[in-house]
Amino acid sequence: MSTSTSITTTYAGEFAGKYIAAALLPAPTLANNLITIKPNVKFKEVMKRLTTDKLLGNASCDFDPTGTVTLTERILQPKELQVNRQLCKSTFRNDWDAIEMGYSAFDVMPKSFTDFLLAQYAEKVASENEVNIWRGVESNAGEFDGFSTLLSLDAALPAAQELALVGGGLLSTNVIAELGKILDATPIAVSSQDDYHIYVSTNFFRLYVRALGGYATNLGANGIDGKGSMWFNGGAVLPFEGVKIAHCPGLASSTAIASTKSNMFFGTGLLADTQEVRVIDQAEIDGSQNVRIVMRLTAGVQYGIVEDVVTYNITNSAN
Repeated sequence: MSTSTSITTTYAGEFAGKYIAAALLPAPTLANNLITIKPNVKFKEVMKRLTTDKLLGNASCDFDPTGTVTLTERILQPKELQVNRQLCKSTFRNDWDAIEMGYSAFDVMPKSFTDFLLAQYAEKVASENEVNIWRGVESNAGEFDGFSTLLSLDAALPAAQELALVGGGLLSTNVIAELGKILDATPIAVSSQDDYHIYVSTNFFRLYVRALGGYATNLGANGIDGKGSMWFNGGAVLPFEGVKIAHCPGLASSTAIASTKSNMFFGTGLLADTQEVRVIDQAEIDGSQNVRIVMRLTAGVQYGIVEDVVTYNITNSAN
């Protein structure tokens, strides 16, 4: 059975040669290397965690090995995912691209449509992966457990590092104070690292941009450089008190997660798999008019040390 294809067109002369599609969610988490990417994970990878008690002691003439070393582990296991779609070439015979299919009864898919479809599928998979990375749920088809899901079930996350949403919700007038709360709740040894990030949702990020444009009470009416709301020229990362605020559209509205990049992992088999889309014309295989669109990839996330993480507006049901 082919994938349901709906074509709504009104013929009004020569086709302009351009397709449009609904806007997709941007996927900056992987595109901008905001977290650590671990390729070549065929099945699963064991991440060892070593902790010790205080190392320095008073000097003496004797060798004193007294102390504790604790070795624990976390498992990064990417999930196998796929895209399987099937289109019937006859669907396009009466559409604007019919001439690209040739005059033979043995049709070929219109090249302009095929090229567009390949790019669209790759971009949509990247968009869906962006959501999966931050709030995917393993039990849902086509998803793996994202960071929010994993952290909401981890009883070892310190309660003082689970921050609630501010009363009345996030606003441009309170967003800077809320970012300050996240930074203050982060252990100093973590927030002082060069790769420390506060990963925020789209509305969180935009409210921060708006605040810096003059909507925060301590910046004045014209904001940064007196440019008002015109100061921002785009980008996925902004500074805040010496640390990085990273825009991650996959996070649920008004949520944030803070940690170091080196503590946040995305695992996959081959990175190229996330961008490889195969078009298989079934005419030479079974004589049908069908064309199959196929993608196969593996993906999953994991963090290393939960005590190095702060969450904002993510309910932890484990503690």
